[in-house]
Amino acid sequence: MAAGIGSRYRGAKQVEGVGPGGETLLDYAVADAARAGFSRVVLVTRRDLEAPLSERAVPWQRAGLRVDLAFQDLGDVPAGAAPPPGRTRPWGTGHAVLAARGAVDGPFAVINADDFYGRSAYAALAAHLARPPADGAWALAAFPLAQTLSPEGPVARGLCEERDGRLARIEEVLGLVADDRGGATASDGRRFPGDAPTSMNAWGFTPGLFRLLAGRFAAFLAGPAGRDAAAEFQLSTEVGALLAQGRASVEVLRAGGAWFGLTHPGDRERARQRLRELHAAGEYPAPLFA
Repeated sequence: MAAGIGSRYRGAKQVEGVGPGGETLLDYAVADAARAGFSRVVLVTRRDLEAPLSERAVPWQRAGLRVDLAFQDLGDVPAGAAPPPGRTRPWGTGHAVLAARGAVDGPFAVINADDFYGRSAYAALAAHLARPPADGAWALAAFPLAQTLSPEGPVARGLCEERDGRLARIEEVLGLVADDRGGATASDGRRFPGDAPTSMNAWGFTPGLFRLLAGRFAAFLAGPAGRDAAAEFQLSTEVGALLAQGRASVEVLRAGGAWFGLTHPGDRERARQRLRELHAAGEYPAPLFA
């Protein structure tokens, strides 16, 4: 998913060079996914990022990966619906995944373009997706909450409730900041432990998701949210609703790696330092794609 507007970051995180050779976090995502066995990339993005992302994808294609672009357009809504007056921002992560429905015909992973998940997350997702697919049998690579916080300011995270290795509930919690107990406090005053399993939108799905999302997006637009110029159709919220309805099952995978990402401008230098350390340790070659 590479269509976000980066309002808090104040820039296009999708094409921000943070690696020692100017690599983006998306470059590392593609490199890690390819090493785990993925062979195709579908970039869901905006029209104004088509040129820089197409240029960025050239080394991936030379490395043997198939690359397609899908566009998250504001006007991509069911017949008879329309964006509300004043709406300019994308519909959200659920709509971003839905935008790829014409380009994906098999089991697939979903990630954010501005997050670094680590090689083990892709390996876990690839192993899950390699099993004989059962529609609605999905997976989530989860991270400990404390690992996903930013010292630069509050973040929104999908907090998960797990039962017997399965996702029982997921809630999008806003305004999370690190507290003095190794956990986090939300904007509504609730406290969460640092080891709480957290979704950073690293999912494994079957194509049946598209049909379910399309139905829920139509219902979203028909309700009050469809008239709200700022409302977002969030992937985590919709997966949570499908779980509650008994229409999906999600295995929780412990990613095992070190997550970091770009939310606030101050996160940029930390990401650069982490990547320098990973290159120095021999985790990644330079350049990433020969």
